[in-house]
Amino acid sequence: MRTVNARLGFLLSIFSGLSVVAQTPPPAPGAVAAATNAIGPKIVFATPIHDFGKTKAGEPVHYSYVFTNTGDQLLEVRGVQPSCGCTTAGQWTRQVKPGDSGSIAIQFNSANFNGPVFKTITVTSNAKDQPTTVLQLKGTVWKPIEFSPPYTVLTLMPDAPSASATVRVINNMPEPLQVWDPSSNNQDFTIALRTNTPGKEYQVTISATPPLHAGNVAARITLKTSSATAPTLDIPFWANIQPALMVMPPQIMLPEAPLTTKATPSITIQNNSTNQLTLSDAGVNVPGVDVQVREINHGRTYSVGLVFPQGYANPAGQMTELTIKSSSPRMPLIKVPIMQVAQRFQPPGGLPVTAPVPNQVRPLPPAPPKPTAQLTQ
Repeated sequence: MRTVNARLGFLLSIFSGLSVVAQTPPPAPGAVAAATNAIGPKIVFATPIHDFGKTKAGEPVHYSYVFTNTGDQLLEVRGVQPSCGCTTAGQWTRQVKPGDSGSIAIQFNSANFNGPVFKTITVTSNAKDQPTTVLQLKGTVWKPIEFSPPYTVLTLMPDAPSASATVRVINNMPEPLQVWDPSSNNQDFTIALRTNTPGKEYQVTISATPPLHAGNVAARITLKTSSATAPTLDIPFWANIQPALMVMPPQIMLPEAPLTTKATPSITIQNNSTNQLTLSDAGVNVPGVDVQVREINHGRTYSVGLVFPQGYANPAGQMTELTIKSSSPRMPLIKVPIMQVAQRFQPPGGLPVTAPVPNQVRPLPPAPPKPTAQLTQ
């Protein structure tokens, strides 16, 4: 009897559950579609690529990229990063509701450009399908008067009789241009002016004659013109005067004295002249240092290796240097200083400090404080 009642109760529970399911209304079709098609915030630009056409160098380019939130949630524009410092971002719309639009202001500085230009701007947002968008800015920058090459370098070898470089002055304006009276602010260089195409193109020749001091020399050429907007032109150039011999590095640095292990530094000697170079009698003015000279490129490049033994220390109060005789008349004796970190010592009960360097100028002790006057009652 109990078994029959249990089965009957089980069947009744099944029927009651079916009745509840039948009475529950199905979800609305629109609710199902909304749950399926939820896309979140979405950013769409009207013109992701802007071509500003042709602009004169020095004139700023302004543009605003317009975008729309085509999603169904709030769009947040979190960052705008141009590809270089010549392009800057202004104010932009940081939050856009679904269906609304915003903008990103961009400015491009064309002062240092000439010819085709291509820049990018990276935009980051909370858009789920495209959190990063790359915008493009392109066009052409032209200069009314340009130099070719824009930067001139004159290289002078140590034993060359002379050296020269040329610069073309090109007029891109419709009206003709006249130039005259070339001059240089450095008297070591001479300037010659020639007309290639009357009114349109000129050629400036820069010449240098030795002897000149080795190193880099910056100079400037000035031309007078018939242009009302540019009555004078400044042409910058650099002269690179090569030394006869180059020692790299110019000095040898050793670890702290005394050496805990042997040290094996090396230097390279480069011959820049047209004559072959020979080296001899290489040595250090301290005993116990081995020096080996190896020719890398015949008459042009040498490697000098040194071996300092364990326990080595530069003698106090003495200039230590490597000397090598050379066949170069401009540097018959090569001298390379040998520097070493000063020895450290442990004072009783104190921290290690660096031993004083001989002949080092010591700072004066601080002056004692001045007594303060007291008022008497």
